[in-house]
Amino acid sequence: MSLITTLARLEAVDSGRAQPLATVRHRHLTDRPLVIVPLTTAGEAGAPLGALVGTDREAPRLLAVAQPRDRDLRFAFLAELAEAVLPHIEAYADVVEPAERNETDPATGKKTKVEVELCTDAPQLIVPSRAGIEFVRLLGRSMRFRRTAEDDPETPYPAPARVPLLGRWLTHYGERARVPGSSLLLAATDLLNRHWATGQSSLEDQHLGALLAWIDPPGGASGAEAALAAELGRDQHGQLLCPPAGPATDPAFDNRLLAPAIETYDRARQALAAAEDGLAADGRLGELSTAEREIRSLLAKVMLPTWDKVWQGLDLLRELPEGSRAEDRWTRDRWSFTAHRDRVSSGEPPQPRRDDAVTAAQKLASRETAQAQLEAQEALDDPLVLAGRRLAGEAFLADVTDVEMAYTESKRPSPRPLVTLRTDERPHLGERTKVYRSLDGKPQTAEFVRYAQEPDQEGEVLLVLRIMDRMGRGKEPAPGSLPEPGERIAWTLFEHDQRGGPKLPDPEETPWTHGGPPGADAATRAEHPDPVTPEDLL
Repeated sequence: MSLITTLARLEAVDSGRAQPLATVRHRHLTDRPLVIVPLTTAGEAGAPLGALVGTDREAPRLLAVAQPRDRDLRFAFLAELAEAVLPHIEAYADVVEPAERNETDPATGKKTKVEVELCTDAPQLIVPSRAGIEFVRLLGRSMRFRRTAEDDPETPYPAPARVPLLGRWLTHYGERARVPGSSLLLAATDLLNRHWATGQSSLEDQHLGALLAWIDPPGGASGAEAALAAELGRDQHGQLLCPPAGPATDPAFDNRLLAPAIETYDRARQALAAAEDGLAADGRLGELSTAEREIRSLLAKVMLPTWDKVWQGLDLLRELPEGSRAEDRWTRDRWSFTAHRDRVSSGEPPQPRRDDAVTAAQKLASRETAQAQLEAQEALDDPLVLAGRRLAGEAFLADVTDVEMAYTESKRPSPRPLVTLRTDERPHLGERTKVYRSLDGKPQTAEFVRYAQEPDQEGEVLLVLRIMDRMGRGKEPAPGSLPEPGERIAWTLFEHDQRGGPKLPDPEETPWTHGGPPGADAATRAEHPDPVTPEDLL
Protein backbone atom coordinates (compact mmCIF):
# COMPACT_ATOMS: atom_id res chain seq x y z
CA MET A 1 0.00 0.00 0.00
CA SER A 2 1.44 3.35 -1.04
CA LEU A 3 1.80 6.27 1.36
CA ILE A 4 -0.89 8.29 -0.41
CA THR A 5 -3.33 5.34 -0.15
CA THR A 6 -2.61 5.12 3.58
CA LEU A 7 -3.23 8.85 3.94
CA ALA A 8 -6.49 8.53 1.99
CA ARG A 9 -7.69 5.71 4.26
CA LEU A 10 -6.91 7.77 7.35
CA GLU A 11 -8.78 10.71 5.88
CA ALA A 12 -11.73 8.41 5.12
CA VAL A 13 -11.85 7.29 8.77
CA ASP A 14 -11.69 10.89 9.95
CA SER A 15 -14.29 12.26 7.52
CA GLY A 16 -16.62 9.24 7.46
CA ARG A 17 -16.59 9.05 3.64
CA ALA A 18 -14.43 7.30 1.07
CA GLN A 19 -11.66 9.44 -0.40
CA PRO A 20 -10.70 9.49 -4.10
CA LEU A 21 -7.56 7.65 -5.17
CA ALA A 22 -7.81 8.86 -8.78
CA THR A 23 -9.06 11.84 -10.74
CA VAL A 24 -9.78 9.80 -13.88
CA ARG A 25 -11.20 6.34 -14.56
CA HIS A 26 -8.34 3.94 -15.24
CA ARG A 27 -10.44 1.16 -16.77
CA HIS A 28 -12.51 1.22 -19.95
CA LEU A 29 -16.26 0.75 -19.59
CA THR A 30 -18.32 -0.15 -22.64
CA ASP A 31 -21.76 1.28 -23.35
CA ARG A 32 -23.46 -2.12 -22.90
CA PRO A 33 -21.55 -4.32 -20.44
CA LEU A 34 -22.98 -7.75 -19.71
CA VAL A 35 -23.52 -7.97 -15.94
CA ILE A 36 -23.51 -11.43 -14.34
CA VAL A 37 -24.47 -11.94 -10.68
CA PRO A 38 -23.75 -15.61 -9.89
CA LEU A 39 -24.91 -17.65 -6.92
CA THR A 40 -23.46 -20.99 -5.83
CA THR A 41 -24.57 -23.79 -3.54
CA ALA A 42 -23.04 -23.74 -0.07
CA GLY A 43 -20.60 -26.56 0.66
CA GLU A 44 -20.06 -27.57 -2.96
CA ALA A 45 -17.47 -25.53 -4.87
CA GLY A 46 -18.62 -24.46 -8.30
CA ALA A 47 -22.16 -25.88 -8.08
CA PRO A 48 -24.39 -23.21 -9.68
CA LEU A 49 -27.54 -22.21 -7.85
CA GLY A 50 -28.66 -19.26 -9.92
CA ALA A 51 -27.62 -16.13 -11.79
CA LEU A 52 -28.91 -12.79 -13.00
CA VAL A 53 -27.63 -11.93 -16.47
CA GLY A 54 -28.24 -9.03 -18.81
CA THR A 55 -27.24 -5.71 -20.34
CA ASP A 56 -30.41 -3.89 -19.25
CA ARG A 57 -30.48 -2.92 -15.59
CA GLU A 58 -34.29 -2.87 -15.62
CA ALA A 59 -34.72 -6.33 -17.18
CA PRO A 60 -32.28 -8.94 -15.87
CA ARG A 61 -32.67 -12.54 -16.96
CA LEU A 62 -33.10 -14.95 -14.03
CA LEU A 63 -31.48 -18.40 -14.26
CA ALA A 64 -32.08 -20.88 -11.44
CA VAL A 65 -31.33 -24.48 -10.49
CA ALA A 66 -34.19 -25.84 -8.38
CA GLN A 67 -32.18 -28.88 -7.24
CA PRO A 68 -28.40 -28.26 -7.52
CA ARG A 69 -27.59 -31.96 -7.01
CA ASP A 70 -29.50 -32.91 -10.17
CA ARG A 71 -27.07 -33.22 -13.12
CA ASP A 72 -29.79 -32.65 -15.72
CA LEU A 73 -30.92 -29.43 -14.06
CA ARG A 74 -27.33 -28.23 -13.91
CA PHE A 75 -26.91 -28.83 -17.61
CA ALA A 76 -30.17 -27.01 -18.27
CA PHE A 77 -28.81 -24.05 -16.27
CA LEU A 78 -25.57 -24.05 -18.27
CA ALA A 79 -27.52 -24.26 -21.52
CA GLU A 80 -29.60 -21.24 -20.47
CA LEU A 81 -26.42 -19.40 -19.51
CA ALA A 82 -24.98 -20.13 -22.95
CA GLU A 83 -28.16 -18.79 -24.57
CA ALA A 84 -27.83 -15.59 -22.55
CA VAL A 85 -24.08 -14.98 -22.96
CA LEU A 86 -23.01 -16.37 -26.36
CA PRO A 87 -25.30 -14.19 -28.53
CA HIS A 88 -23.89 -11.13 -26.80
CA ILE A 89 -20.31 -12.29 -27.47
CA GLU A 90 -20.98 -13.34 -31.06
CA ALA A 91 -22.61 -10.00 -31.88
CA TYR A 92 -19.19 -8.35 -31.42
CA ALA A 93 -17.28 -11.03 -33.30
CA ASP A 94 -18.80 -10.15 -36.69
CA VAL A 95 -18.10 -6.38 -36.65
CA VAL A 96 -14.50 -5.84 -37.75
CA GLU A 97 -12.18 -3.19 -39.13
CA PRO A 98 -8.90 -3.48 -41.07
CA ALA A 99 -5.73 -3.27 -38.99
CA GLU A 100 -2.02 -3.91 -39.40
CA ARG A 101 0.04 -6.37 -37.38
CA ASN A 102 3.71 -7.31 -37.39
CA GLU A 103 4.39 -10.94 -38.27
CA THR A 104 7.71 -12.74 -38.46
CA ASP A 105 8.59 -14.61 -41.66
CA PRO A 106 9.67 -18.11 -40.54
CA ALA A 107 12.05 -18.40 -43.51
CA THR A 108 13.91 -15.10 -43.17
CA GLY A 109 13.12 -14.12 -39.60
CA LYS A 110 12.20 -10.59 -40.74
CA LYS A 111 9.13 -8.80 -39.45
CA THR A 112 6.63 -7.55 -42.00
CA LYS A 113 3.33 -5.72 -41.65
CA VAL A 114 0.27 -7.65 -42.76
CA GLU A 115 -3.33 -6.46 -42.91
CA VAL A 116 -5.70 -8.41 -40.67
CA GLU A 117 -9.15 -8.04 -39.16
CA LEU A 118 -9.66 -6.44 -35.75
CA CYS A 119 -13.01 -6.42 -33.95
CA THR A 120 -14.16 -2.82 -33.63
CA ASP A 121 -15.28 -3.49 -30.06
CA ALA A 122 -15.35 -6.37 -27.59
CA PRO A 123 -17.98 -7.61 -25.13
CA GLN A 124 -17.29 -6.71 -21.52
CA LEU A 125 -18.40 -8.85 -18.57
CA ILE A 126 -18.96 -7.37 -15.11
CA VAL A 127 -19.32 -9.48 -11.94
CA PRO A 128 -19.91 -8.18 -8.39
CA SER A 129 -16.68 -9.26 -6.69
CA ARG A 130 -13.34 -10.97 -7.16
CA ALA A 131 -14.90 -14.28 -6.12
CA GLY A 132 -17.20 -13.91 -9.13
CA ILE A 133 -14.17 -13.83 -11.44
CA GLU A 134 -12.88 -17.07 -9.90
CA PHE A 135 -16.32 -18.62 -10.38
CA VAL A 136 -16.27 -17.64 -14.07
CA ARG A 137 -12.89 -19.34 -14.42
CA LEU A 138 -14.17 -22.45 -12.65
CA LEU A 139 -17.26 -22.58 -14.86
CA GLY A 140 -15.09 -22.28 -17.96
CA ARG A 141 -12.81 -25.08 -16.83
CA SER A 142 -15.73 -27.40 -16.02
CA MET A 143 -17.52 -26.71 -19.32
CA ARG A 144 -14.89 -26.52 -22.05
CA PHE A 145 -13.98 -30.24 -21.86
CA ARG A 146 -17.56 -31.50 -21.89
CA ARG A 147 -18.56 -33.81 -24.74
CA THR A 148 -21.82 -33.29 -26.62
CA ALA A 149 -23.94 -35.93 -28.33
CA GLU A 150 -22.73 -34.53 -31.66
CA ASP A 151 -19.08 -34.99 -30.64
CA ASP A 152 -19.54 -38.48 -29.24
CA PRO A 153 -22.96 -40.19 -29.56
CA GLU A 154 -21.96 -42.79 -26.95
CA THR A 155 -20.78 -40.36 -24.28
CA PRO A 156 -22.63 -40.65 -20.94
CA TYR A 157 -24.39 -37.51 -19.78
CA PRO A 158 -23.82 -35.48 -22.96
CA ALA A 159 -23.71 -31.72 -22.49
CA PRO A 160 -26.00 -29.35 -24.42
CA ALA A 161 -24.55 -28.31 -27.77
CA ARG A 162 -23.33 -24.81 -26.88
CA VAL A 163 -22.01 -25.48 -23.38
CA PRO A 164 -18.39 -26.38 -24.37
CA LEU A 165 -18.17 -23.25 -26.53
CA LEU A 166 -19.27 -21.07 -23.61
CA GLY A 167 -16.67 -22.82 -21.46
CA ARG A 168 -13.92 -21.83 -23.89
CA TRP A 169 -15.02 -18.20 -23.87
CA LEU A 170 -15.32 -18.04 -20.08
CA THR A 171 -11.87 -19.60 -19.75
CA HIS A 172 -10.44 -16.93 -22.06
CA TYR A 173 -12.14 -14.18 -20.08
CA GLY A 174 -10.91 -15.65 -16.80
CA GLU A 175 -7.33 -15.82 -18.10
CA ARG A 176 -7.54 -12.30 -19.50
CA ALA A 177 -8.71 -11.02 -16.10
CA ARG A 178 -5.28 -12.00 -14.74
CA VAL A 179 -3.57 -9.52 -17.09
CA PRO A 180 -3.07 -6.20 -15.24
CA GLY A 181 -5.06 -3.40 -16.85
CA SER A 182 -7.35 -5.69 -18.85
CA SER A 183 -11.03 -4.71 -18.93
CA LEU A 184 -12.69 -7.71 -20.60
CA LEU A 185 -13.78 -9.23 -17.26
CA LEU A 186 -14.03 -6.85 -14.30
CA ALA A 187 -15.19 -7.10 -10.70
CA ALA A 188 -17.23 -4.15 -9.45
CA THR A 189 -15.45 -4.22 -6.07
CA ASP A 190 -11.99 -4.10 -7.70
CA LEU A 191 -13.07 -1.21 -9.92
CA LEU A 192 -14.37 0.82 -6.99
CA ASN A 193 -11.41 -0.01 -4.75
CA ARG A 194 -9.04 1.25 -7.45
CA HIS A 195 -10.68 4.68 -7.48
CA TRP A 196 -11.73 5.19 -3.83
CA ALA A 197 -10.16 4.47 -0.43
CA THR A 198 -12.46 3.54 2.45
CA GLY A 199 -11.92 3.44 6.19
CA GLN A 200 -12.26 -0.35 6.43
CA SER A 201 -9.95 -3.27 5.68
CA SER A 202 -9.25 -4.64 2.21
CA LEU A 203 -11.19 -7.81 3.09
CA GLU A 204 -14.25 -5.76 4.07
CA ASP A 205 -13.90 -3.86 0.79
CA GLN A 206 -14.87 -7.07 -1.03
CA HIS A 207 -18.44 -6.64 0.29
CA LEU A 208 -20.05 -4.56 -2.45
CA GLY A 209 -22.78 -3.15 -0.20
CA ALA A 210 -20.32 -2.02 2.48
CA LEU A 211 -17.99 -0.55 -0.12
CA LEU A 212 -20.74 1.51 -1.73
CA ALA A 213 -21.89 2.60 1.74
CA TRP A 214 -18.51 4.31 2.22
CA ILE A 215 -18.46 5.87 -1.26
CA ASP A 216 -22.09 7.01 -1.37
CA PRO A 217 -23.62 6.69 2.13
CA PRO A 218 -27.42 6.94 2.16
CA GLY A 219 -29.31 9.56 4.13
CA GLY A 220 -26.25 11.54 5.21
CA ALA A 221 -24.98 8.78 7.51
CA SER A 222 -21.27 8.23 7.99
CA GLY A 223 -19.56 5.57 5.91
CA ALA A 224 -18.76 3.39 8.92
CA GLU A 225 -22.38 3.37 10.11
CA ALA A 226 -23.75 2.69 6.64
CA ALA A 227 -21.20 -0.08 6.02
CA LEU A 228 -22.05 -1.75 9.34
CA ALA A 229 -25.75 -1.66 8.48
CA ALA A 230 -25.02 -3.12 5.02
CA GLU A 231 -23.03 -5.99 6.52
CA LEU A 232 -25.22 -6.89 9.51
CA GLY A 233 -28.68 -5.41 8.93
CA ARG A 234 -31.45 -8.04 8.86
CA ASP A 235 -35.23 -7.96 8.39
CA GLN A 236 -37.91 -9.35 10.71
CA HIS A 237 -37.32 -12.83 9.27
CA GLY A 238 -33.62 -12.79 10.07
CA GLN A 239 -32.52 -12.31 6.46
CA LEU A 240 -29.78 -9.90 5.41
CA LEU A 241 -31.04 -6.62 3.96
CA CYS A 242 -27.93 -6.47 1.79
CA PRO A 243 -26.99 -10.07 0.83
CA PRO A 244 -23.35 -10.86 -0.01
CA ALA A 245 -22.15 -9.90 -3.46
CA GLY A 246 -21.97 -13.59 -4.36
CA PRO A 247 -21.36 -16.23 -5.31
CA ALA A 248 -21.67 -17.43 -1.70
CA THR A 249 -25.01 -17.31 0.13
CA ASP A 250 -25.86 -16.42 3.72
CA PRO A 251 -26.23 -19.47 6.07
CA ALA A 252 -29.45 -18.02 7.49
CA PHE A 253 -30.92 -17.92 3.99
CA ASP A 254 -29.76 -21.47 3.28
CA ASN A 255 -31.13 -22.95 6.50
CA ARG A 256 -34.38 -21.05 6.94
CA LEU A 257 -35.59 -20.48 3.37
CA LEU A 258 -33.66 -22.30 0.67
CA ALA A 259 -33.36 -25.77 2.24
CA PRO A 260 -37.11 -26.06 3.05
CA ALA A 261 -38.01 -24.81 -0.44
CA ILE A 262 -35.74 -27.40 -2.09
CA GLU A 263 -37.16 -30.12 0.19
CA THR A 264 -40.69 -29.16 -0.88
CA TYR A 265 -39.56 -29.31 -4.52
CA ASP A 266 -38.06 -32.78 -4.01
CA ARG A 267 -41.28 -34.09 -2.43
CA ALA A 268 -43.30 -32.67 -5.32
CA ARG A 269 -41.04 -34.43 -7.83
CA GLN A 270 -41.33 -37.72 -5.99
CA ALA A 271 -45.10 -37.39 -5.83
CA LEU A 272 -45.26 -36.63 -9.55
CA ALA A 273 -43.14 -39.70 -10.32
CA ALA A 274 -45.45 -41.85 -8.17
CA ALA A 275 -48.71 -40.56 -9.70
CA GLU A 276 -50.80 -43.44 -11.07
CA ASP A 277 -53.18 -41.62 -13.43
CA GLY A 278 -53.29 -38.47 -15.52
CA LEU A 279 -55.58 -36.53 -13.19
CA ALA A 280 -53.29 -37.10 -10.22
CA ALA A 281 -50.24 -36.25 -12.36
CA ASP A 282 -51.80 -32.91 -13.33
CA GLY A 283 -52.24 -31.98 -9.70
CA ARG A 284 -48.72 -33.06 -8.80
CA LEU A 285 -47.33 -31.12 -11.77
CA GLY A 286 -49.01 -27.98 -10.46
CA GLU A 287 -47.41 -28.53 -7.05
CA LEU A 288 -44.00 -29.00 -8.70
CA SER A 289 -44.39 -25.78 -10.69
CA THR A 290 -45.38 -23.90 -7.54
CA ALA A 291 -42.33 -25.23 -5.67
CA GLU A 292 -40.03 -24.28 -8.55
CA ARG A 293 -41.49 -20.76 -8.69
CA GLU A 294 -40.92 -20.40 -4.95
CA ILE A 295 -37.23 -21.26 -5.36
CA ARG A 296 -36.86 -18.83 -8.27
CA SER A 297 -38.54 -16.11 -6.21
CA LEU A 298 -36.18 -16.69 -3.27
CA LEU A 299 -33.10 -16.57 -5.49
CA ALA A 300 -34.31 -13.40 -7.22
CA LYS A 301 -34.79 -11.64 -3.86
CA VAL A 302 -31.23 -12.55 -2.87
CA MET A 303 -29.58 -11.49 -6.14
CA LEU A 304 -31.55 -8.35 -7.05
CA PRO A 305 -29.94 -6.14 -4.35
CA THR A 306 -26.50 -7.10 -5.65
CA TRP A 307 -27.65 -6.54 -9.24
CA ASP A 308 -28.78 -3.00 -8.37
CA LYS A 309 -25.55 -2.23 -6.52
CA VAL A 310 -23.40 -3.33 -9.46
CA TRP A 311 -25.19 -0.82 -11.68
CA GLN A 312 -24.94 1.80 -8.94
CA GLY A 313 -21.19 1.29 -8.87
CA LEU A 314 -20.98 1.59 -12.66
CA ASP A 315 -22.90 4.88 -12.47
CA LEU A 316 -20.37 6.25 -9.98
CA LEU A 317 -17.46 5.15 -12.16
CA ARG A 318 -18.93 6.71 -15.28
CA GLU A 319 -18.90 10.09 -13.55
CA LEU A 320 -15.09 10.00 -13.79
CA PRO A 321 -13.54 10.89 -17.16
CA GLU A 322 -11.69 8.01 -18.77
CA GLY A 323 -7.90 8.15 -18.64
CA SER A 324 -6.24 8.93 -21.94
CA ARG A 325 -4.24 5.68 -22.00
CA ALA A 326 -7.14 3.40 -20.99
CA GLU A 327 -8.20 3.22 -24.64
CA ASP A 328 -4.79 1.81 -25.59
CA ARG A 329 -5.21 -1.00 -23.06
CA TRP A 330 -8.73 -1.64 -24.36
CA THR A 331 -7.29 -1.98 -27.88
CA ARG A 332 -5.06 -4.78 -26.58
CA ASP A 333 -8.20 -6.41 -25.15
CA ARG A 334 -9.81 -6.17 -28.58
CA TRP A 335 -6.77 -7.91 -30.12
CA SER A 336 -7.06 -10.64 -27.49
CA PHE A 337 -10.78 -11.08 -28.19
CA THR A 338 -10.18 -11.19 -31.95
CA ALA A 339 -7.39 -13.76 -31.60
CA HIS A 340 -9.58 -16.07 -29.51
CA ARG A 341 -12.44 -15.66 -31.99
CA ASP A 342 -10.06 -16.80 -34.73
CA ARG A 343 -8.90 -19.81 -32.70
CA VAL A 344 -12.48 -20.91 -32.09
CA SER A 345 -13.54 -20.46 -35.72
CA SER A 346 -10.50 -22.35 -37.03
CA GLY A 347 -11.42 -25.43 -34.97
CA GLU A 348 -8.51 -25.40 -32.52
CA PRO A 349 -8.93 -27.59 -29.42
CA PRO A 350 -9.91 -26.08 -26.08
CA GLN A 351 -7.31 -24.55 -23.78
CA PRO A 352 -5.33 -27.19 -21.86
CA ARG A 353 -5.88 -27.60 -18.15
CA ARG A 354 -2.19 -26.84 -17.56
CA ASP A 355 0.07 -24.76 -19.78
CA ASP A 356 3.35 -26.14 -21.03
CA ALA A 357 6.56 -24.57 -19.69
CA VAL A 358 7.09 -22.11 -22.54
CA THR A 359 3.47 -20.90 -22.58
CA ALA A 360 3.47 -20.46 -18.80
CA ALA A 361 6.72 -18.48 -18.92
CA GLN A 362 5.39 -16.31 -21.74
CA LYS A 363 2.19 -15.57 -19.80
CA LEU A 364 4.16 -14.67 -16.68
CA ALA A 365 6.51 -12.38 -18.63
CA SER A 366 3.63 -10.65 -20.44
CA ARG A 367 1.77 -10.07 -17.16
CA GLU A 368 4.86 -8.61 -15.51
CA THR A 369 5.30 -6.26 -18.48
CA ALA A 370 1.60 -5.35 -18.40
CA GLN A 371 1.82 -4.56 -14.67
CA ALA A 372 4.76 -2.20 -15.18
CA GLN A 373 3.02 -0.55 -18.14
CA LEU A 374 -0.19 -0.12 -16.13
CA GLU A 375 1.58 1.53 -13.20
CA ALA A 376 3.43 3.91 -15.52
CA GLN A 377 0.35 4.80 -17.58
CA GLU A 378 -1.83 5.43 -14.54
CA ALA A 379 0.78 7.82 -13.13
CA LEU A 380 1.04 9.66 -16.45
CA ASP A 381 -2.76 9.92 -16.77
CA ASP A 382 -3.54 10.96 -13.22
CA PRO A 383 -1.89 13.69 -11.10
CA LEU A 384 -3.17 12.00 -7.93
CA VAL A 385 -1.47 8.72 -8.82
CA LEU A 386 1.66 10.62 -9.82
CA ALA A 387 1.64 12.26 -6.39
CA GLY A 388 2.03 8.83 -4.84
CA ARG A 389 5.05 8.11 -7.02
CA ARG A 390 6.48 11.53 -6.08
CA LEU A 391 6.11 10.74 -2.38
CA ALA A 392 8.03 7.51 -3.01
CA GLY A 393 10.85 9.39 -4.76
CA GLU A 394 10.06 7.83 -8.14
CA ALA A 395 8.99 11.10 -9.82
CA PHE A 396 9.27 14.83 -9.26
CA LEU A 397 7.94 18.17 -10.49
CA ALA A 398 10.49 20.83 -11.40
CA ASP A 399 10.67 24.30 -12.97
CA VAL A 400 13.08 24.84 -15.86
CA THR A 401 15.48 27.69 -15.05
CA ASP A 402 18.05 27.40 -17.84
CA VAL A 403 18.85 25.45 -21.01
CA GLU A 404 22.49 25.28 -22.17
CA MET A 405 23.50 23.75 -25.50
CA ALA A 406 26.14 21.01 -25.43
CA TYR A 407 27.32 18.40 -27.92
CA THR A 408 28.94 15.00 -27.93
CA GLU A 409 32.64 14.72 -28.64
CA SER A 410 32.57 12.66 -31.81
CA LYS A 411 33.23 13.03 -35.53
CA ARG A 412 29.60 13.96 -35.97
CA PRO A 413 28.61 15.87 -32.84
CA SER A 414 25.05 15.34 -31.66
CA PRO A 415 23.15 17.77 -29.43
CA ARG A 416 23.08 16.91 -25.74
CA PRO A 417 21.60 20.02 -24.08
CA LEU A 418 21.97 20.59 -20.34
CA VAL A 419 18.76 21.58 -18.56
CA THR A 420 18.83 23.15 -15.10
CA LEU A 421 15.78 22.48 -12.93
CA ARG A 422 14.58 23.86 -9.61
CA THR A 423 12.55 21.57 -7.33
CA ASP A 424 11.71 21.17 -3.65
CA GLU A 425 11.29 17.38 -3.93
CA ARG A 426 13.84 14.65 -3.22
CA PRO A 427 13.87 12.07 -6.03
CA HIS A 428 16.23 9.11 -5.74
CA LEU A 429 18.82 10.40 -8.20
CA GLY A 430 22.28 8.87 -8.55
CA GLU A 431 25.09 9.29 -11.03
CA ARG A 432 23.78 8.99 -14.62
CA THR A 433 20.31 7.98 -13.43
CA LYS A 434 17.87 8.11 -16.33
CA VAL A 435 14.69 10.17 -16.01
CA TYR A 436 11.81 10.56 -18.46
CA ARG A 437 9.20 13.11 -19.44
CA SER A 438 6.25 12.85 -21.83
CA LEU A 439 6.80 14.74 -25.11
CA ASP A 440 3.87 14.62 -27.54
CA GLY A 441 2.76 11.35 -25.95
CA LYS A 442 6.23 9.75 -26.30
CA PRO A 443 8.89 9.42 -23.58
CA GLN A 444 11.94 11.66 -23.83
CA THR A 445 14.99 10.42 -21.93
CA ALA A 446 17.34 12.57 -19.88
CA GLU A 447 20.32 11.74 -17.69
CA PHE A 448 21.10 13.15 -14.27
CA VAL A 449 24.41 15.05 -14.31
CA ARG A 450 24.86 16.79 -10.96
CA TYR A 451 23.34 19.02 -8.32
CA ALA A 452 24.06 22.62 -9.23
CA GLN A 453 23.05 23.92 -5.81
CA GLU A 454 22.45 22.36 -2.43
CA PRO A 455 19.08 22.84 -0.67
CA ASP A 456 18.44 26.44 0.35
CA GLN A 457 16.41 27.69 3.30
CA GLU A 458 13.18 26.86 1.50
CA GLY A 459 14.37 23.33 0.72
CA GLU A 460 14.74 23.90 -3.03
CA VAL A 461 17.63 22.44 -5.01
CA LEU A 462 19.02 23.00 -8.49
CA LEU A 463 19.83 19.92 -10.52
CA VAL A 464 21.17 19.47 -14.04
CA LEU A 465 19.88 16.93 -16.60
CA ARG A 466 21.26 16.03 -20.01
CA ILE A 467 18.65 15.47 -22.75
CA MET A 468 19.48 12.28 -24.65
CA ASP A 469 16.94 11.73 -27.44
CA ARG A 470 13.86 12.89 -29.40
CA MET A 471 15.52 16.04 -30.74
CA GLY A 472 15.44 15.15 -34.41
CA ARG A 473 18.27 14.10 -36.71
CA GLY A 474 19.75 17.52 -37.41
CA LYS A 475 22.73 19.23 -35.82
CA GLU A 476 20.36 21.48 -33.92
CA PRO A 477 17.44 20.24 -31.78
CA ALA A 478 14.09 20.26 -33.54
CA PRO A 479 11.70 23.05 -32.50
CA GLY A 480 9.65 22.11 -29.44
CA SER A 481 11.93 19.20 -28.50
CA LEU A 482 13.61 21.02 -25.60
CA PRO A 483 12.11 22.36 -22.38
CA GLU A 484 11.63 26.11 -22.16
CA PRO A 485 12.75 28.27 -19.21
CA GLY A 486 9.83 28.80 -16.85
CA GLU A 487 8.13 25.56 -17.90
CA ARG A 488 6.97 23.20 -15.12
CA ILE A 489 7.52 19.54 -16.05
CA ALA A 490 6.84 16.20 -14.39
CA TRP A 491 9.83 13.84 -14.60
CA THR A 492 9.73 10.15 -13.73
CA LEU A 493 12.44 7.70 -12.78
CA PHE A 494 10.44 4.82 -14.28
CA GLU A 495 10.16 4.04 -17.98
CA HIS A 496 6.92 4.96 -19.72
CA ASP A 497 7.04 2.03 -22.16
CA GLN A 498 8.18 -1.28 -20.73
CA ARG A 499 10.22 -3.58 -22.94
CA GLY A 500 9.53 -7.27 -23.28
CA GLY A 501 11.90 -9.93 -21.98
CA PRO A 502 14.13 -12.30 -23.97
CA LYS A 503 12.59 -14.61 -26.54
CA LEU A 504 11.75 -18.04 -25.17
CA PRO A 505 12.39 -21.28 -27.09
CA ASP A 506 9.68 -22.98 -29.09
CA PRO A 507 7.90 -25.87 -27.32
CA GLU A 508 9.70 -28.46 -29.45
CA GLU A 509 13.05 -26.97 -28.43
CA THR A 510 12.30 -26.87 -24.71
CA PRO A 511 14.90 -28.77 -22.65
CA TRP A 512 13.96 -31.94 -20.84
CA THR A 513 13.94 -30.07 -17.50
CA HIS A 514 10.90 -28.12 -18.72
CA GLY A 515 8.86 -30.73 -20.58
CA GLY A 516 11.29 -32.20 -23.16
CA PRO A 517 13.04 -33.90 -24.72
CA PRO A 518 11.71 -32.93 -28.14
CA GLY A 519 9.54 -35.50 -29.80
CA ALA A 520 6.11 -36.16 -31.20
CA ASP A 521 4.53 -36.44 -27.76
CA ALA A 522 6.26 -33.33 -26.45
CA ALA A 523 5.36 -31.34 -29.55
CA THR A 524 1.67 -32.16 -29.28
CA ARG A 525 1.33 -32.06 -25.53
CA ALA A 526 0.60 -28.32 -25.48
CA GLU A 527 -1.82 -28.53 -28.42
CA HIS A 528 -4.33 -31.03 -27.00
CA PRO A 529 -6.23 -30.69 -23.73
CA ASP A 530 -5.65 -33.00 -20.82
CA PRO A 531 -8.14 -35.85 -20.44
CA VAL A 532 -11.27 -35.10 -18.46
CA THR A 533 -10.93 -35.78 -14.73
CA PRO A 534 -13.48 -35.65 -11.90
CA GLU A 535 -12.11 -32.19 -11.03
CA ASP A 536 -13.38 -30.85 -14.36
CA LEU A 537 -17.01 -31.77 -13.67
CA LEU A 538 -19.46 -29.73 -11.66
